[in-house]
Amino acid sequence: MRIGIVGNYGHDNNGDEAILTGIIQQLVEYQGVRKEDIVVFSNSPEKTAQQYGVKAVYLLKKKGNFIRSVGSTLKQHIRVVQSLDVLIVGGGGLLMDMYKRDAPLYSSLVFIARLLQKKVMIYGVGAGPIQTALGKWLIRQMVQLSHAVFVRDEDSKQLLHRIGVRKEIRVIADPAFTLHNDVKKEERPAIRRIGVTAVPYFSHTYWPVANKEKYGQYVKNMAQNLDTLIEQLGAEIVLFSTKFPQDVQVTEHIYEQMAHQEAVTIKKDNLTPKRILKVCQDVDLVIGTRLHSLILAVAAETPIIGIGYHPKVKSFFETLNLSSMYVPIDGLKDSNTLWNVITNEYHNWNEKQQQFRTLSEQKRKEAVQGIRVIDQLGE
Repeated sequence: MRIGIVGNYGHDNNGDEAILTGIIQQLVEYQGVRKEDIVVFSNSPEKTAQQYGVKAVYLLKKKGNFIRSVGSTLKQHIRVVQSLDVLIVGGGGLLMDMYKRDAPLYSSLVFIARLLQKKVMIYGVGAGPIQTALGKWLIRQMVQLSHAVFVRDEDSKQLLHRIGVRKEIRVIADPAFTLHNDVKKEERPAIRRIGVTAVPYFSHTYWPVANKEKYGQYVKNMAQNLDTLIEQLGAEIVLFSTKFPQDVQVTEHIYEQMAHQEAVTIKKDNLTPKRILKVCQDVDLVIGTRLHSLILAVAAETPIIGIGYHPKVKSFFETLNLSSMYVPIDGLKDSNTLWNVITNEYHNWNEKQQQFRTLSEQKRKEAVQGIRVIDQLGE
């Protein structure tokens, strides 16, 4: 069986790379698919092929002007999809129109696959925001045309129904939950090391519409909250990133505004999913703004607190029944916000550690449920 995988891969977003790692692992371990029979549509195909041992082609093939690029991309996509048995669209937050290229690009591959009578599965994706008329139409059509649809949270399912999708949509755990360390995490006596991820919230380097004031306030709020944790717990803060290099720049800005810099370490490397997993395992608690830092923390059996910069983070905590461990990003204006969550939710530390060990195993099992239907697509 020849499988194509479409997503935001090869972009140094290691949250997305964790998803791809999980999907490939599922296909190989649970479906017996050979790596040489997997083709990934990637922003950097050479890097993807080398990293995963699979075949890879350009997601968007840039050649001269816009018209030539589109023509070259479509020609390549038709040739590659013709050779496939199944096209997997996922995972990650692909079903949105916040960025102009996403909905047209991903939907065009689904349209090509269906015209060529190939099986299509939308897998482990998040939906939203979907705000434009064109975005709603394209996403509705690509979902309707797929043989099976698996989303990563209930909010994504409900949003797709609201834009007019009339199809069975199933909720599964994110494919990145498949990742795990061979060495089990040991129980920790107390919260002493805290891993933290940040996001370029309204930064001109990343956000679709920048706002210097909002970015500056976010950086200040994060710095003050982390200083409070150092003062109250005597903790060490480990700042790490899933999107390189943009997230590293944010962590440096947060560090510069902190009063207790002596208690802070910044990991400035472009961390692979496995290395992120190891960082999560080595700390006692992860405070994550990036969704996949939280997912990989749970996969590593590490307790979490989430900071909501995007609805998907809130949806994630609701799916886990952990809403009390989530704070909206504007809630950080109080420098005691994160400390209050710790005192309210982590007073019984040993019990919480056991809760996350159980949750990790549960999500790992749930993450592979969708891939098992690949043999029955279209029946």
